[in-house]
Amino acid sequence: MSRVCELTGKKAMVGNNVSHAMNKTKRKFNANLIKKRFYIPEQNEWVTLKVSTSALKTINKIGIAAAIKEAKSKGFLK
Repeated sequence: MSRVCELTGKKAMVGNNVSHAMNKTKRKFNANLIKKRFYIPEQNEWVTLKVSTSALKTINKIGIAAAIKEAKSKGFLK
């Protein structure tokens, strides 16, 4: 699987390693992703999602059902 958050669409960014001599080489900043199971009481089922930690904070704030609904409206979930 790719390193993309399933709720927010966050993915790796590209930047530079900068040495003391100011030499620049390309590097990746990966998204902080975790694989987590969520229980959706409306559907009475468990769902496993790969989410970023910032999305996890959003889920704790607004709830998993609202977060999934928002992700579907933005086109991140099917």
